Formats: sequence, structure tokens, C-alpha cells
Amino acid sequence: MLNFEYEARDEATGQKIKANIQAESESAASKLLVKQGLSPLDIRLKDDNSGLLGSLRNHIGSKDKVLFSRQLSTLINAGLPLTQSLRTVSDQTQNKAFKVIVNQIIADVEGGRSFADALSAHPDVFNTVFISLIAAGEVSGTLDSALERIADQQEKDAELISKIRGALIYPAIVLFVIIAVIVFMLVTVLPQVQLLYDDLHQTLPFITAAMLAMSNFIINFWWLILILLATAVFFGKRYAETTSGRSALDSFKMNVPVFGKLFMKMYMARFSRTGSTLMAAGVPMLEMLRITANAVNNVHIKDATLKAAEKVKGGTALSEAMKGDPNFLPLVSQMISIGEQSGTIDSMMAKAADFFEKELDNEVKTISTTIEPILMVVLALVAGLMVGAILIPVYGLVGQNLAL
Repeated sequence: MLNFEYEARDEATGQKIKANIQAESESAASKLLVKQGLSPLDIRLKDDNSGLLGSLRNHIGSKDKVLFSRQLSTLINAGLPLTQSLRTVSDQTQNKAFKVIVNQIIADVEGGRSFADALSAHPDVFNTVFISLIAAGEVSGTLDSALERIADQQEKDAELISKIRGALIYPAIVLFVIIAVIVFMLVTVLPQVQLLYDDLHQTLPFITAAMLAMSNFIINFWWLILILLATAVFFGKRYAETTSGRSALDSFKMNVPVFGKLFMKMYMARFSRTGSTLMAAGVPMLEMLRITANAVNNVHIKDATLKAAEKVKGGTALSEAMKGDPNFLPLVSQMISIGEQSGTIDSMMAKAADFFEKELDNEVKTISTTIEPILMVVLALVAGLMVGAILIPVYGLVGQNLAL
């Protein structure tokens, strides 16, 4: 049972009432209020977990949706009606936010809407791939198979993202450590060297003086640095949300040294896997291309896919429409061409996806082995520079004392 806050009008007295009520869904809460002689004005889920902790707790992740798809597939395959299967899944759902959505879907399905239409009311949770596969499964009577394909698709996509993040985390941590060491040395150790030289009325070496100037700036204007960083992050994020910003960011991902190949193989694996899943479920090719264009999550590949769809609409084979386009790796059009000749485009796209996923694994390993020595050299150079800035003046003072 879920807690709802409601505002209603008492039909007998005409007074407005604000209180809480427990029900399985918003529609169920409304029915309970009507039975009590109240006319509902506003019903909303009570926020029992406010703040960051609550938002993290109620975040609907890929694991929640994968579990939802697999459980529902198993229950429908066992012969249970859709609404009964949904209720069973709702009872087993631990995520409160997702539970509310599932209950709303149940109410919509019981109200006469199709399952796909009920899901489309929650686009932030269920994307176009999910909804299209459900719609195709409902039409063909293979809803359990469609749900199984969705779960496989989501797991593969989550695995791809995890690999990309894994490749990026290590260099990010090393760079953070390097910056932290530099800041620590600048604000704690170097000022002591300056005090020593000031006491002896000696002139600091150039490298040490430059480092101390940086140190003084950090100590005296740390608040300005934080403001500048926060401003850069804020406006950078805002720019990335614009059309030109998104285009620039996606282009950077595809062409950045070392990591560009990694992103391209991820995009090709996602394109091939999504296309294969949709084609296997019976989704028409033009609809598949439209959905896949959005699922890849790159504006340049999206535009290229939609252009290919226009050519296909005009009678061109998909492999020919994609051939020579720099936004697609050559293997994709080659595998699709084989599929067109044999009538097995879905299986050929699946094989292409498997290939790119394996290549992604190899690319991640290659990057790890390549970037590690580079980062170690950078770390050694930074450490040597800092140590030199500290030891050179110390040795200079020792030399002067020995000469005296």
C-alpha cells in the first residue's frame, strides 16, 4: 500500500479537506474517497523520502526495468492474464516510485487501454524501444517473448555503458590524485620554503618563485577558483543541453584521441543490437530505423540513420543507404548487406552487435594498458617538478653554508 496526500471537498458540508490516505494506486485512492462521500480535487503520492537520499532510493534504474520485464515475461508465459501478472510484479517491486508507476499502468490497462499505450504515459521510464517492442508483441500475441527481448536489450545496453565508464574511471582517478597532490604541496610545503628564504634574506630560484606565486593565489583566492569552477560547470552543462552544444559534444566523443574508437564501437553495438531486437520482434524497417536513431543517443548518428531511412523509403537497400557514411563503421553495412541477401537482417545485425561488444572489451583492455604508463609518466613529471621546486632552494642554502 502507498501513502497519498489528498485535497477533497466534503459533498455534505462543502468544506475542503486535506489529509492522507493509503491505497494501491492513485485511481484506487480516488475511489476510496468517493465512497467516503468526498469529491477529490488533488491526489499526489506522499513524499516519504525527501532529499538526496530519497531521490537515490526512488531512482528507477535499468535493473528495476530488467527485473520487471523478466518477471512479467515469466508470469505471462505461465498463462496468467496481463493484469494479474502486473499485480504480482507490483507486489514484488521494492522501489516505491516504480511501484506507483506499475500501479498506474494496471489502472490504465483495466480501464481499457493497451499495455503499450499505458507504458507510453511514462516516457521518462519506458523509452520508445521498450514501447515499440511491447506493441509488436501485443499485435503478434508474443508479449512474453517481447518482454524477454527487452530484458536482454537493457542488460546489453547497461553492460556497454558500464564498460565505457570503467575505461574512463581509472584515468579520472589518477588525474584527481595528481591535482590533489599538487594543491597539497602548493599550500602546505612551499610556503615553509618561502619563510626559510625570507628569514635568510635570500632570493628564491625561478621555478620555486613561480610555484609560490601559484600557491599564494590558491591560498588567497580559493573562493574565486571555486566560483569559476562552479560557473564553468553550470554554463558547460547548459551549453551541452543546447542543439549546438550537444552536436559539439557528440562530435568530440566520436573523434577524441584514444577514446573515440571506444565510443564509436559502443554506438555501433547499440545501433546493431537495438535494430536486431526490433526487427526480430516484427517491427517494420522504417519504424526500426526511426526508433534506433533515437536509441543510439548521438545526434550525428541519429541524423545519418534518418537520412538512410529516407533513402530506404525511396527504394534503396539499407546497406547501400549506409555505405560510405563516416558515421557508421563499414562492418555494419556489410553485415546488413549479407542479411538482405539471405533474408536474415535481424540475425546479421545481432552478429554485428556481438562483434562490436567483443571489440569494445578488447578496446577497453588496450586503453587500460596504454594509458597506465602515460599517466605514470605524467605523475612522475609532476612529482619531480614539485620535489625540484622544494629541494633546489634547500640544496642552494646548504651549498652556501658549506661555502661559508
